[in-house]
Amino acid sequence: MRQIILDTETTGLNPKEGHRIIEIGAIELVNRKFTGKRYHQYINPNREVDEGALAVHGITNNFLKDKPTFNEVAISFMEFVSGAELIIHNAPFDIGFIDHELTLFNKKSQTITEVCRVIDTLVMARQIHVGQRNSLDALCKRYGVDNAHREYHGALLDAHLLAQVYLAMTGGQGCLFDELQVEEKIHHQALSAPKEMIQYNLPVIKASSEELEAHEAQLKKMLEKGKCLWLQLSP
Repeated sequence: MRQIILDTETTGLNPKEGHRIIEIGAIELVNRKFTGKRYHQYINPNREVDEGALAVHGITNNFLKDKPTFNEVAISFMEFVSGAELIIHNAPFDIGFIDHELTLFNKKSQTITEVCRVIDTLVMARQIHVGQRNSLDALCKRYGVDNAHREYHGALLDAHLLAQVYLAMTGGQGCLFDELQVEEKIHHQALSAPKEMIQYNLPVIKASSEELEAHEAQLKKMLEKGKCLWLQLSP
């Protein structure tokens, strides 16, 4: 099973108002394991970045002026994601922008949902954690995913955080035994891409009987507040 954890950064909130994608970050999982393959690209939108968007991601117009346009990277991007299952937090936002860019590239282009299946982790989180905050930052805190270096949003960094959250939320242990880590602390301007991820060989420490009992008690408490995916997946 090939999955792509994907995130974008944009010049603003609405592609119908002429806003464009300025960064794409995507990380590949195969059978729920990091492969080390990723797609990361900054994009020249041929327009100004809104001040509100700049405050979120810190990516300046000056930084983007020498980057390729979406038309120049469209084919390589589609080759990377085609046929995969896309995992996106608040998917309608990113999908809307990607489809808009594909239409500008070629009016006959397929939409992203015609070549990929899409899973929205925001919808999933709202079903599991009913009535709670389910932003990416809130989910990182809930699942113990370290996002201390996230001063600004960045597409590749957010994709990596979301990958760990997704694995934890769906029964994996991505946030505890992640095979690949982002090594670099994001620059305060959030303009430089994270360094290559590195692989660690970590020891496997089995839980004691007391810890297993405490774990079961916690799952029952979660079930009382809403859905508990771990109990649903139990044999």
